[in-house]
Amino acid sequence: MVGMKVLLASLVELIRRTSAEIPDDVQRSILEALEREQRGTIAESALRIIERNIALARGKSQPLCQDTGSILFYIEHPSGFDPIEFEETAREAVGGATRVGYLRQNSVDSLTGRNDGTNVGPGSPVFHFQAVRSGGLSVRLILKGGGCENVGAQYSLPDERLKADRDLEGCRRVILDAVVQAQGKGCGPGILGVCIGGDRATGYEHSKRQFLRRLDDRNPDPRLDGLEQEVLGTSNALGIGPMGFGGRTTLLGVKVGVLNRLPASYFVSVSYMCWAYRRQGVALDESGGIQRWLYGGA
Repeated sequence: MVGMKVLLASLVELIRRTSAEIPDDVQRSILEALEREQRGTIAESALRIIERNIALARGKSQPLCQDTGSILFYIEHPSGFDPIEFEETAREAVGGATRVGYLRQNSVDSLTGRNDGTNVGPGSPVFHFQAVRSGGLSVRLILKGGGCENVGAQYSLPDERLKADRDLEGCRRVILDAVVQAQGKGCGPGILGVCIGGDRATGYEHSKRQFLRRLDDRNPDPRLDGLEQEVLGTSNALGIGPMGFGGRTTLLGVKVGVLNRLPASYFVSVSYMCWAYRRQGVALDESGGIQRWLYGGA
């Protein structure tokens, strides 16, 4: 039986770590990008600033970015789990984490612009629950900033402007167009989450779900793996570079998923994640305590 006090403490710690500490796979990718950049360039300087920012945030247990972003919880749970209790506890954790500064006060009423300072309200935080037949309770968290959210894109194929048909080549063309349109925005180097198919809502949601994957994984579908690697290589050859300053690292990764679609529709949804790739997760024991971290760490 999950204890709400224990779960509350676990969720606050999950929020703290997600906000202040880059996951192991992301940090390795940023350090590898730094090695690729030519010495003495603005690209190298930008990545060194990012590297120092990561170290300072971890050392001081403070947010990596002033925009701690949308709060997206992904929960896998066994049967008999009570999602209402979890939501109540998670909202309390978000409010508590905001009070102590792990999250910035940046969730506002869309009609009035009022900010009550809690980060709790309609649509904040966001919960995605998935029942599983085996395994215990696990919680993953993504904090997605507004700058990178603003450069997401959705395409409906065929797209005559881009000469993009309803095939993987057409998908490649529109994904690369999203990269070009985002250059200098979204706090690059970025990571792309892509969904081929679905409707307008499910496509975007599934594209964000791709950010739960590790940067160093490979897609088990060879067709999608080929698309991911091709888009990554081509994007990094465009010379856009970190923050749009030029250089060899425009993207750190590309992750593509697929959903069924209606015959009349062919959407390609592209979500963009900034270099501050705040994603962490925990497996919880029966009491709600942290059993292990899912993306590296103690």
